[in-house]
Amino acid sequence: MRAEDITGIAALNDEVRRDLYLFVCSRPEPVGRDEAAQTLDIPRHRAKFHLDKLEESGLLVSDYRRLTGRTGPGAGRPAKVYRRADEEVSLSLPARNYGLAGELMAQAITRSASSGEPVYDALAQVAHTYGSSLAGGPAGDTVAPEDAVTSDGVVAHGETTRERALDQLRDQGYEPRVDGEQILMQNCPFHALAHTHTELVCRMNHALLCGMVERIAPDELRADLDPAPGRCCVALRTTAPDDRSDSSDQPAR
Repeated sequence: MRAEDITGIAALNDEVRRDLYLFVCSRPEPVGRDEAAQTLDIPRHRAKFHLDKLEESGLLVSDYRRLTGRTGPGAGRPAKVYRRADEEVSLSLPARNYGLAGELMAQAITRSASSGEPVYDALAQVAHTYGSSLAGGPAGDTVAPEDAVTSDGVVAHGETTRERALDQLRDQGYEPRVDGEQILMQNCPFHALAHTHTELVCRMNHALLCGMVERIAPDELRADLDPAPGRCCVALRTTAPDDRSDSSDQPAR
């Protein structure tokens, strides 16, 4: 769940602003302030205020164009017009990410159809690659111990391995909590799918988190598939010294 999504949805709490947004969305062409004001029967300055607020919230985008249809000298100044933003805004409590699950599954089906690879295996590989990308950089290129890559691509210095993992898990909506030497996740972003397609979705989720952990801290944390009621099916645990040299203990993908 992004702060931008909350801001965008909160902007629609105002009735006039909501009506303006729905009107702009209903029009095939960008809407000017005069047209919006006339349609909603409100003063132009009020329409301007709310349209600009919708733009600030990321729900609308603007451009400038002449609405008279004339060009050249005397055609007048271009007017500001608004249209619906292309970026999706959604809010779910608890956080859910079914769009990501659908994207990973679509990639896996495409990969399986072209290569003959079993769909389950293709999904695990696709999810693992995505998980690795969450930490920034190409798969297999680990983050330096003193550096972390945040969700906006900014490198943060001096974070511990556990802090980096917790940051990424929070960004993805897992609601992590530290429990001794392990990190448990109170939320599953794929909850409904995991309930109806448990093996498929939990394997995908495990592969995703394996990819993330192997990128951030391959010798310090591991992702265990360990389902339990009331939490995510995966737990992150500190890798014991004996495990670090034993490749047979690496999570299956």
